[in-house]
Amino acid sequence: MCATCGCGGEDGAVITIPHDHEHPHEHPHDHSHPHDHEHPHDHEHVPATETITLEQKVLAKNDQLAQRNRGWLEGRNIMALNLMSSPGAGKTTLLERTIREMSGQRSIAVIEGDQETLLDAERIKATGCSVVQVNTGTGCHLDAEMTHRALVTLDPPTDSLLFIENVGNLVCPALFDLGERAKVVIISVTEGTDKPLKYPHMFAGADLAIINKIDLMRYVDFDLDMCKTYARSVNPQLELLTISATTGDGLPAWYEWISQR
Repeated sequence: MCATCGCGGEDGAVITIPHDHEHPHEHPHDHSHPHDHEHPHDHEHVPATETITLEQKVLAKNDQLAQRNRGWLEGRNIMALNLMSSPGAGKTTLLERTIREMSGQRSIAVIEGDQETLLDAERIKATGCSVVQVNTGTGCHLDAEMTHRALVTLDPPTDSLLFIENVGNLVCPALFDLGERAKVVIISVTEGTDKPLKYPHMFAGADLAIINKIDLMRYVDFDLDMCKTYARSVNPQLELLTISATTGDGLPAWYEWISQR
């Protein structure tokens, strides 16, 4: 079990490369969260300081591994972007369109994070892009060790662009550095204006916030200006883009943001 967020993961993450045949090869790995601590079983009086210390230990270990990933990526001049959102915000749709429209500029590879299935990886594979799927089981986020194993399996080429589509969740992915160049949080107008206030850690740690599905604005109760105000109240340095991954509105600004990095 993840000591930081309480998610399970005892079955370990499974890294899979989508294949054309019906039975893809699976590469099971040990769960990346360290288990060298003892789990207290006396639930009557567990000091809060023990929980804090354990969380710090888990995150410190992850940060060390993330630095290893960062060095590995920088040594190959690979720019990695960590895409995070709630389920259904449109990450995969945005990735599909981005790959198709930017593939002529630079080689692109993708690490797909989900609890189960190869569905998103198959969608990415259909674009012609190299992809590996990381299934976290009951885990609710990718971590640096899972990312490292996926990088070794995927082996993206030098001078490429790497997208890491994290597990759909606006809580725990905010805490775990993967070694990426930048963090991108994606929300949609169907999720509510106050998303940045409800999930401040995610927006505080992000470099860019994308507000997706603006083609649906007429059908939902969403205040775009207020949402931007909330986001900047949490992170004054946060860059903001409004797009529709379906219609293509705003996507040139997204591609320019990538190119500038």
